[in-house]
Amino acid sequence: MAEYPQDVVRRFHATPDQVDAGLVGEPPRTWRSVVVEDHDPAWALRYASVRALLTEALGAVAIGVEHVGSTAVPGLAAKPVIDIDLLVEDTADETGYLPALERLGYRLVLREPWWHGHRMLLSPAEDVNLHVWPRGAPEPVRHRLFRDWLRTHPDDRERYATAKRRLARDTAQRPRDYSLAKNDVIDSIYARIFAAAATGEAGSPSAPADG
Repeated sequence: MAEYPQDVVRRFHATPDQVDAGLVGEPPRTWRSVVVEDHDPAWALRYASVRALLTEALGAVAIGVEHVGSTAVPGLAAKPVIDIDLLVEDTADETGYLPALERLGYRLVLREPWWHGHRMLLSPAEDVNLHVWPRGAPEPVRHRLFRDWLRTHPDDRERYATAKRRLARDTAQRPRDYSLAKNDVIDSIYARIFAAAATGEAGSPSAPADG
């Protein structure tokens, strides 16, 4: 039976004001509109090429690199932007990783110390959101649980895709509301993930390893 610590079970919902407070420089142009597309197998190839560049540039500084978000789930409709979680020892020590990423053309767009030290960088083509987290942060654990659940639960995968397409239409005039609007469906899926883990349901995600 899997048990998760409360900082994994409890999600952080950022407000628009908090996002604005963490913004560094110009916001991504992808924030100006929301386009949800059918899944493209090329997304996995794009992730693989980015991962290779990141691991070469960062070496041992990169504790972990994971493809997360909807583009990491085969068959799931998504915005055509690759979300990647990069784990480092301490995100507050930006000198340890930021210069190497900037040499690859990435630029820092979010600095959110209140959200487990989160930093987000954007690729030159703005087709990759690189999320940088410190070792032990709970958010990357949640990201992996959500990804793996949707990979193996087609009903929730379709439920999420349907909600995303509807919300993209509903927030077309307010694209920055899109992420907040998804919280209800995301929270309902997480509730099933954690309930399944607690009851030992076959196919439920296993408890995260320490570290």
